[in-house]
Order: sequence, then structure tokens, then C-alpha cells
Amino acid sequence: MVRKGWSFWQGYVVLLALAVVVKAESPYRFFDWNVTYGDIFPLGVRQQGILINGQFPGPDIYSVTNDNLIINVQNNLDEPFLLSWNGLQQRRNSYEDGVYGTTCPIPPGKNFTYILQVKDQIGSFFYFPSLAFHKAAGGFGGIRVLSRPRIPVPFPDPAGDFTLLIGDWFKNDHRQLKAMLDGGHKLPFPDGILINGHGLNGASFTVEQGKTYRFRISNVGLQNSLNFRIQGHKMKLVEVEGTHTVQTIYESLDVHVGQSYSVLVTMDQAAQDFYIVASTRFTDNILSTTATLHYSNSNKAVSGPIPAGPTDQIDWSLNQARSIRTNLTASGPRPNPQGSYHYGLINITRTIKVVSSAAQVKGKQRYAVNSVSFVPTDTPLKLADYFKIGGVFRVGSIPDNPTGQNMYLDTSVMGADYRAFVEIVFENHENIVQTWHIDGYAFWVVG
Repeated sequence: MVRKGWSFWQGYVVLLALAVVVKAESPYRFFDWNVTYGDIFPLGVRQQGILINGQFPGPDIYSVTNDNLIINVQNNLDEPFLLSWNGLQQRRNSYEDGVYGTTCPIPPGKNFTYILQVKDQIGSFFYFPSLAFHKAAGGFGGIRVLSRPRIPVPFPDPAGDFTLLIGDWFKNDHRQLKAMLDGGHKLPFPDGILINGHGLNGASFTVEQGKTYRFRISNVGLQNSLNFRIQGHKMKLVEVEGTHTVQTIYESLDVHVGQSYSVLVTMDQAAQDFYIVASTRFTDNILSTTATLHYSNSNKAVSGPIPAGPTDQIDWSLNQARSIRTNLTASGPRPNPQGSYHYGLINITRTIKVVSSAAQVKGKQRYAVNSVSFVPTDTPLKLADYFKIGGVFRVGSIPDNPTGQNMYLDTSVMGADYRAFVEIVFENHENIVQTWHIDGYAFWVVG
């Protein structure tokens, strides 16, 4: 199963780099975004948020397989800004995925135009700001990549399609949170949970009785896994980040940071309103929030206790993750069954084992991979590589396996061969769930 934001305790991953030529005849969609600060009140108190065209969260991106997306971003903040496109594959154009090292930050008062193509992709994704803890202030939004009209989809067209962005939230602004880490502290417990930028009972979704709707659920928070459920309704999982799944019924779903799930929900209950709930997982204190599922012919407000969900049961979450399977008989972006592969027959040319850790270095709270805590360079790595600027970074500055050393600072760069299959083993010895984002790539979870 392809899952871009897969969270885990230990996993094995196979990676394949792909090269695709952009075809000029594919349609173009143009977006002009103005990024500013603005007052927001998600938890009832005034905060400085990051708005895109005056919106919090930012606008949804609607697209169709193979569309070219031209997104002009004007940065009117007082600090550099970048956007990353979680789940969109970057085929030999990693410089378009806005993260430190591959793209120059957009300076205050300047603009940058992202040129992306959703080549051979479908599904539910999201974008988010990647610098300076900006994600804690907003700047995120949903991405929908629809199938082309002639491509069969393994379920009938829903009556409606909703984006639900769920995530933990802090009343501290992003600068204060960043200062906590710089001061040697870990993040505090969040102050609340948001659904589409709203706190308790703030968001509402109107539906018609008897019809089926699609909900695209993404966890855009900072650190907390969330359980998602709808009072009195079951959810049929149909897609996970670009892959149609075996259609399984769930009463609730664990959505880890970075993950996106797509479910079908049939409005088969009596005409009234129902709770939509998101609550924290694996925390001593359980935070929850609600939105409203409003039947258009409802004459009764939400009532009764908020439906309970799992809390600290790790096995429950692992078993649910294992139950999600790729639908091998369904079409993907192309009109044919996607088939399968035999893991034992893949020519693995390299195995990389990465272990995450946390420690203080020079009084700051740092996080590391194989003992190396990343330090950005003044010159983005892609530019230094392209123009052959020496002394900026060193390929191999992070080892393929953990060394057991104390944490140290370096611009960690790991080389790989083009078109090679690489097996990556992740290990997490921390007491929190870790989410890994392999920027611009899809991968196969094999264990």
C-alpha cells in the first residue's frame, strides 16, 4: 500500500525513483496566492495566523490526473516562507517541493511560482508550510487529484466531497513554540484539536438523508495522532493517499500526523444532527473536539454523549494499519488493474537503517537521524549541486546505519543511485509516534 505519511513504530520500506517527461498537452491550472498574517480565533482567543488569500485554512487545490499546477506564491510575511506538497510526487524536480535544502526560501515581499504536475496520480493530499514552525500558525490546505473521466473508479460518484483537516493546536504562536525548542524544551501538550480551522462545535457539514458522501481526512497537526469517527455512522475506506484500497468498514480511524484517508459515508440514520469527533491517541490526557454532521431535513440538534474512541491502545492502531490493503483489481491513474509485485524478486541494491533520537545540543532541543541533527546551509543543496559549488555539503555525511554516537550537527546528505531500489528500515526508540515524510516519493510498505 502506498502511504506517504505512514506513521509507525518500526517498518521496512522499498523506494523507487521515477523519471517522467511532462507532456505539454496536459491541462494547466493557475493559482495566485497571497500569504499574509491575520487574526484568527480557532480556540476562542485571538491569535496571529498565516492566511492564504485571507483564508484559514488555505484554499483547496482541485485537480485531475496529469494536470499542470502553476501556483504563484507571494510572501507578505516578515520572514522567509516555503510550501511543501505532501504526497505529490516530484520526478526529477525536487526543487519544486518547498523544503530546506532543495528550494530557496521565498524572502519577505517576494514571490515564487511553483510548477508541479500531478502526473499519474490520484487521491487525497495536503500542502503545508515547512519553515520556522509556520505550520503551527496555519498556511495548510487540502489537495484533491480526481481521476480522469474515462478512468473507472471502484465506487459510484458520491453526492458530495468534503475536505476535513484535523490536527492538534496551540494557543502559543509559532514564534513562541520555536523559542521553546531553541531554549532546550520540548513542545507542551496542545491546547486543543481543530477541524477545518475550528475548535469545539465550530465546523458543520450539510448532507442529504439517504445519500453517500466522500470525506477526505488529513492530519495536519504537529505531533499528535488522532482518532476520527462520526456518531451513528460507519466509514468505508476507499483510498489512502493516491491508492484505492480494499473497501473495509470502520467505526473509527486512527489518522497519524501527515496521513490522509478517504472514506465514503452513507447518510442512513434518522433526520437529525450528529457529532463528528477527533481525539488524541497515546496521550495521558485525552483532548477531543467535535464538528456537526447536519442532515438537511434535520429537526433535532446533536444530542447524547460524544462517542468514545480508543485512547492508549497501541495494538489497536497497529492492527488497524495492518488491515488496510491495496485494491489490486481497481484502476489507478491509468485504466488498468494496478497488479502486485513479489517483494523477494525485487533487486535490492542497498539497505539503509535509520534510527531517530532526541537530545539537547548547545542548549537547544534537537532531533536526529543516526545521531546527525540536520543544519541547513546558506546555499540550497540543489543549487550547490547544480552549479558544482564546493564545500557546501558532503554526500555521505550521514551513515547508512546507526553508529551509537552522541548527537552532533551536520548538513546530513545521503546519496542514492538513480532508478535503484532501496530498502529503508525505520526504528523509533522514542515514546511518541514518529511520522516520516519521504519528500516527493511514493513507497511500498513491506513489513
